[in-house]
Amino acid sequence: MDSNLNALTTIFTEFYYWVTVVFMFLIHVGFCLYEVSASRRKNHMHTLMKNLMIIPLVTVTFFFFGWWIYWAFPNFPFFGGLDLAASSANTPWSDTMGTNLNDHITGVFWAAFLLFSWTAASIVSGSVIERIRSSAFWLHAILIGSVFWVIDAAWGWHYAGWMVRELGYHDAYASGVIHAIAGGYALGVLTVLGPRIGKFDDDGAPRDIPPHNPWLLTIGIFMIYTGFWGFYAACNVPIISPEIIDGQIIGSTWTATNIYLSPTSLSAITFNFLMSLSGGLMAAYIVSKGDAFWTFSGGLAGIITASAGNDLYHPMQAMLIGAIGVVFAYKLHYWVERKFKIDDAVGAVAVHGYSGFIGLVISGFVLWGSPSSPFEGYQTINPLGQLAGAIIMFGLLGFLPAYIVTRIQSSLGVLRIPKSMELSGLDFLDDELYQKSRAGIIAAEEKESDR
Repeated sequence: MDSNLNALTTIFTEFYYWVTVVFMFLIHVGFCLYEVSASRRKNHMHTLMKNLMIIPLVTVTFFFFGWWIYWAFPNFPFFGGLDLAASSANTPWSDTMGTNLNDHITGVFWAAFLLFSWTAASIVSGSVIERIRSSAFWLHAILIGSVFWVIDAAWGWHYAGWMVRELGYHDAYASGVIHAIAGGYALGVLTVLGPRIGKFDDDGAPRDIPPHNPWLLTIGIFMIYTGFWGFYAACNVPIISPEIIDGQIIGSTWTATNIYLSPTSLSAITFNFLMSLSGGLMAAYIVSKGDAFWTFSGGLAGIITASAGNDLYHPMQAMLIGAIGVVFAYKLHYWVERKFKIDDAVGAVAVHGYSGFIGLVISGFVLWGSPSSPFEGYQTINPLGQLAGAIIMFGLLGFLPAYIVTRIQSSLGVLRIPKSMELSGLDFLDDELYQKSRAGIIAAEEKESDR
């Protein structure tokens, strides 16, 4: 009986993670639609290809070293060396990282983390549209997708990560682990990359560059909402026995757990997901005075703000926290834009970075004293631990490496496209080709008209 139950649990877990991957794929579809719709017609194909190539580049690099980092780095470098014993089973040449009938879980669990990697890279992608060289961005996609976010996951999103144990860091649905770091990384790139031509007036006042296709943009954001259900589900372990974690969960029933192996349920996160989404939408509508772009984005920002503690919040807390995060993120976006001339084309730094940072800080106060983990000896959730975690995610692992790498790219002349190409459009190699293309289109239209 026990072996049959274990077999059913294995098959259920395998299918569970496989379904979350399918749902999360919609996030990337949504990002592609969203970015292309936000860009101008002359840059559509460049914008799409820039984001599309995240899939092969991050997938391959995550297979070769990103997954290994997650298992090797929980204590490195501050509280121990690399965990070579745990990571040895997750190298590209290990038996579990390939076709076999003995391990039903590694492939789908790896894929769930991979889709998180795509999300981190896509967040950066949207902020830099219409001016960055594809090759320059693709390096950043690999760095954020297969290196830096994976390090922060090992530190703060691993059941034995040193930030969880020593700081009491708690980030159940990745306010900081994915969103704050990706937002900070995007800000580091934008600080060096500079604004699009024409974004600011001669006196420094920002101009609005509206999306080319607001309807496709709306569909894109709703696909991201839909994919976020899979994102939330993938942050859980679907069914686990207390014996698996050395009996530190009290009770004899099987249960779902969060990423830290603390008991939770899909019912609990369903309440809080929808309430934080609703709080974000309402707050964004009010603070933006009905601006459609910010209302749509505010729903996502509300979820992200509440995500750090959405396994423990009451639904009304989730709604209010989501709303508060949106107001702060909206105000910060325009203050930073005016003060530092930062051109974030889709508001990614605000929606993901500022919301994630604020969400971590708020959770430290609201959940003060709650267990960060079911394991004995771990620090409880506290404001200082969450603030330190937010700074590490947004600043140390996000903004700082992005700024350094982008400065190097800029000094080598490989960061930004030439001014002439930006004016003519990134879908054309140069002005001459653009003019030939336009001439060909006009000639074809005239020929059709003569008929």
